[in-house]
Amino acid sequence: MRPSRRGLLLGLIQLHTAHAFYLPGVAPSSYDKEQLVPLTVNTLTPSISREDAQLHAVVSYDYYHPAFRFCAPEEGPKWVRESLGSILFGDRIRTSPFELKMGVNESCKAICPGKVMDEKSAQFVASRIEQAYKVNLLIDGLPAAEVAEDLTTGEFFNSPGFPLGRVEDDGKTKILYNHWDIVIDYHKTTLAAGKYRVVQVLVQPSSTAVNRYIEPQKGACPNGGPLVLNENGGQTITYTYSVYWRESTMAWATRWDKYLHVSDPSIHWFSLISSTCFALLLLALVSSILARALHKDIQRYNRLDNINLDDLNGTSAVDDDVQEDSGWKLVHGDVFRSPRYPMLLSVMLGSGAQLFVMVGFTVAFALIGFLSPSNRGFLTTVSLLLYTLLGFVGGYVSARAYKTYGGENWTLNMASTPFFVPGIVFTMFFLMNLFVWSKGSAGAVPLTTMLALVGIWFFISVPLSIAGSWFGFKVPVPDPPTRVNQIPRQIPPGPSSLRPIPSILLTGILPFCAIFVELYPILTSLWTGRIYYMFGFLFICYGIMILTSACTTILLVYFLLCAEDYRWQWRAFLGSGMTGVYVFIIALWFWVTRISFGGLTGAILYVGYSALIGFLVFVLTGSIGFVSSYWFLFRIYGSIKVD
Repeated sequence: MRPSRRGLLLGLIQLHTAHAFYLPGVAPSSYDKEQLVPLTVNTLTPSISREDAQLHAVVSYDYYHPAFRFCAPEEGPKWVRESLGSILFGDRIRTSPFELKMGVNESCKAICPGKVMDEKSAQFVASRIEQAYKVNLLIDGLPAAEVAEDLTTGEFFNSPGFPLGRVEDDGKTKILYNHWDIVIDYHKTTLAAGKYRVVQVLVQPSSTAVNRYIEPQKGACPNGGPLVLNENGGQTITYTYSVYWRESTMAWATRWDKYLHVSDPSIHWFSLISSTCFALLLLALVSSILARALHKDIQRYNRLDNINLDDLNGTSAVDDDVQEDSGWKLVHGDVFRSPRYPMLLSVMLGSGAQLFVMVGFTVAFALIGFLSPSNRGFLTTVSLLLYTLLGFVGGYVSARAYKTYGGENWTLNMASTPFFVPGIVFTMFFLMNLFVWSKGSAGAVPLTTMLALVGIWFFISVPLSIAGSWFGFKVPVPDPPTRVNQIPRQIPPGPSSLRPIPSILLTGILPFCAIFVELYPILTSLWTGRIYYMFGFLFICYGIMILTSACTTILLVYFLLCAEDYRWQWRAFLGSGMTGVYVFIIALWFWVTRISFGGLTGAILYVGYSALIGFLVFVLTGSIGFVSSYWFLFRIYGSIKVD
């Protein structure tokens, strides 16, 4: 690869990583010399173990969980206001007793007197060390990070969080990190003299067995060897920290660059470009063949209609090339027949349309920089609000689909649309939350937040959905290009490849391949707390997924109609929706290859949330396939002459 082309690719990556997040912005905080800089604490989260590259847990724990024996402020920790998305993803940010003064170094400062750890707490902490849990601190909105090295490129980057401890002697010895060296880089502002901004926070944890609580003065940290955790209890634990300030030339607007790391971005680009080119080439090939076949079919059908008209006038000439009606024209009187369970199908289509618009807007906002990583959970918050406000779209599409198929129970359709799919999602989420709560995890969503979600659902989304349904039933639907026969046509036996199960399984493969490249980074971000920011890649994958879902489903429907099988509605929805099933399968594969945790709770949480994600992708892609197929049928049957 030539250097100029490689530089261009890396430049594009830097464009949407370094600058994409600062268009609207989080206002920077400036501090005076010796002014207190707040340090807040977040939950302890599991990470991928360095020993075996496996994730051993999925449950997060509150920083002030009694077993950790971390020190709290004298007046007690106070909650820091968080966004709805931040709470749903397990953030529990609270104040801490750390005292950081801008530009003032601290050496071996104890947080509080040593605390005795009993046997139960010691075993609990030892298990968390073995599962590679990380401590998460926040200073001026920046996560305290440790410096990590990309083994592929040799590049250094900031990995949010730092380990609670380490394991030695093949897992027999647990070393607790009870001293934290906090290194903070600051930048002098040019707008105001004597003002400073935090641009980087690094933490180097270490362990010492010496009880280093010094009161009231501070002193140099003694080196007493590592603190080996005694799982029988009775051990006094003292936490200390040091603070070092360094002046830096790093600009405040680029302080997230080292956190937003892609492992070998050129390979990621090449994988994405290869899959995109393959998908586009296949789409072009399929579209070309299908267009030529349809053009030939339409010309033949219209020639046959002209000859039949000449027969009525007694002026026809026999053409050996013109045959009787065959293929998809034969089922013109049944293709727009109402499918089985039209109520269920219309409700799913309404929710799918709602998801389609919501995902499109969210990815677009993230791509152009409106979702900053400084606003923790803002991406999830925006998604929830958009889905709520788009309830009108869901109700309208559901009502239109139900009315198109002659549905008359419009009140049930109005009531089902805002409750069916959201009800399934909320029920699964509530059950998963019960399991998280039973483990004493900080990731359990509080009851007040649950009530807030229900309130938003009932008082905003439901009324908007009902309004959309009412409007959809009032607006007349276009008449289909062909009339529906009163008696259904008999369906002849078709080829084995068009049977329900094989055809559905094959239809969802290509859309799944379009998004496969991004699934591993997304799953890693979801389960390890890493920052996901590659929205440029995601935007391309989403567009390719839409195109492939539409084209493969249209191809399936065309083959079905050529085999004189007019039962295309559910086949189109399920075939395209099979992409969601493949997403669930790949999540299980990620579990087998990257996750190894014991216990029923962890397994239920992972499988449950993976099934929830797969279900939402199923509804989304199924709706894309159905709508594109319906548009396709409207076009081709409107292009032929039918008596």
